[in-house]
Amino acid sequence: MSEIVRRDPRREWIARNRLHPEHERVLAELGQSAGHGMAATEWMGPNGVIRKNPHAVGFIGPNGIKRIDRSGVQQAAAAGRGASAGSKAADERRQVIIEAPDFLVAVVPDLPGGRLSSHDRDLLGLARQLADADGERPGAVLAVVFGQADVEGYGEAGIDRLLVLEGDDIDGYAPEARLAALTAVDGEFAPRHWLLPDSKLGGADLGRRLAARLGERPAAGVWQVERDATCALGWRCTGRGAAGTSDIQRALPRVVLALAECAEPVSETRHAARPLALSQPLPPLLGRIEDLGQVAVDPAGVALSEAEFILSAGNGVKDWDGFHQAAEVLGATEGASRVAVDDGFMPRHRQVGATGTWVTARVYVAVGISGAIQHLQGIQSCDKVVAINLDPGCDMIKRADLAVIGDSASILAALVEMVQRQREEKRDAA
Repeated sequence: MSEIVRRDPRREWIARNRLHPEHERVLAELGQSAGHGMAATEWMGPNGVIRKNPHAVGFIGPNGIKRIDRSGVQQAAAAGRGASAGSKAADERRQVIIEAPDFLVAVVPDLPGGRLSSHDRDLLGLARQLADADGERPGAVLAVVFGQADVEGYGEAGIDRLLVLEGDDIDGYAPEARLAALTAVDGEFAPRHWLLPDSKLGGADLGRRLAARLGERPAAGVWQVERDATCALGWRCTGRGAAGTSDIQRALPRVVLALAECAEPVSETRHAARPLALSQPLPPLLGRIEDLGQVAVDPAGVALSEAEFILSAGNGVKDWDGFHQAAEVLGATEGASRVAVDDGFMPRHRQVGATGTWVTARVYVAVGISGAIQHLQGIQSCDKVVAINLDPGCDMIKRADLAVIGDSASILAALVEMVQRQREEKRDAA
C-alpha cells in the first residue's frame, strides 16, 4: 500500500465543530485510530499542523470553573443532542451495586422544583468521594428526600440508598418536623457524615439546625475536601470564612454544609438507588411554625438564576409587545440574548449566557436566538430547551429538545391564544 497519508477534510471539520451531530463519533474514531481508544484531544490538520481540541478534556461549569467531563454527557448536551444523548451515555455507565456497605454518607438535597439541581449533584459527587475512598471497605451514599421523589436519574447521580420521608407534617416549610425526621434517621442508620447544601433554598438552615441537635460543630461554606492522613477520619476540608474573604481549613467534621462546585458530579457509574424505610413511623410533632402555603410571585421579579421557566428573546424577535404579552400569559421569566440587550430591547440583568447569567431552568424557550457558543454555555444546565426559529440549521435548533420552525410572532400569538382558551374552558367547567 502507498505510504501517502490521505486526509479527510470533512472529518477534520466535524472534529472541530462541537455542534455537529457527528462530532462525538468522529472524535472517538480519531482517538481509536491514534491507538488509545478515547476521544481525540489532538489530530493532524489539513496543512500538517497539529490541531488540539480543548473541549475534549473538560467543560465550563455553571460558575465559570472548568471541570473534567469523563463521560461526555455534558458535552453531548452542549453540542445539541439534548436529553436523549445524555440518557444514552448514562445507560453505558458502569453499574455499581453495594450490597453490604461498611458505612453510610447521608445527603439531604435541596431538590428545587422536585429535581436534583447542579448544586445537589455536586454534593452527591462529594459524597461519592467519601464513600469510595477505601476500596476494601466501601461505603454507600444515602439520600434523604422529603415528599414525593422521582427515582429516575437518582442512580446516575451516585445514590446507593434512597429514603423518602412523607407526611403532612413535613410538607412545605416545616423545619422542626424535618429536623425531628433527620434525628430519627441519624438514630437508626448512624451515617458517618451528613452532607447538606449551604444554600438559601433550605439546606443551610436545616444543616445548622441538625448540627446543633446532634451536638456537632459543622463546617460551613465548604468548597474543597481532600485527603489528609494527619486528620482523624483522613480528610481535611476548606471552607469560606470572614464573609468569603478568607479560607478556613480543619479536619472534616460529621456535618458538612458545602457550596456549589465542591466536587465533580458523578459521571462514570450508575448506582442502584435502592429504597430504604425507617423501622418505626415518625412520631407526631406539634410544630410551632404554620406553613400558610406559597405566595404568588410576579415572574418579572424573579432572578434569572432562580427562574424555573424562562422565555428568552433574540435578534429574531420583531414584535416585542407580543413577546412581553406571551411571557405574561405563560407566567414565564423574561430573558434575552446579548444581541437583544445590546440593541436596547432588554435590560442588561436579563442577559443569558456566559457573559450574562448562567441559568438552570426546567424549561427554557429560545425565541429567535441563533445560539452563539456563549449563550449555549449559559443554558447547558437547563432540563428542556425549546427553540423557535426560522433557520432550521442554526445551533440553537441543534441544541433544542423541541424545535419549532416558523415566524416567532405568529407562533407566540397562537400559543397565547391556546393557553387563554384552555383557561377559559377550565373556568367554565368549574
